[in-house]
Amino acid sequence: MEGMSMKVLCIMVAFMVVAAPYAEAVTCDNVVSKLSPCLNYLRDGGKVPAACCSSVRALNGAARSTTDKKTTCNCLKNVAKSFSGNIKTDNALGLPKKCGVNIPYKISMSTDCNSIK
Repeated sequence: MEGMSMKVLCIMVAFMVVAAPYAEAVTCDNVVSKLSPCLNYLRDGGKVPAACCSSVRALNGAARSTTDKKTTCNCLKNVAKSFSGNIKTDNALGLPKKCGVNIPYKISMSTDCNSIK
């Protein structure tokens, strides 16, 4: 289960790296705040809340610079580790697609955030 939680969090990290439309730099606090409407879905499944998808799309548009993408990636990996065992991997893996967001790279805890451009 721990391995699955890591995969889910990695997926979240990857989709966040492609994230939100902000004028300022993305911070880990921004990422955590944007993901909060998704937590119940990530834990329990069911219907993805509209607020969650809005946040996922916003994060997808926000991380425009390489620095923002790397920050988002590292933050998501750290958040995934902290929620290990509480998030269902399948829910996390499917979230970007359910929200209409396309992630152009592999989502995984093994993703090297420093290699993101």
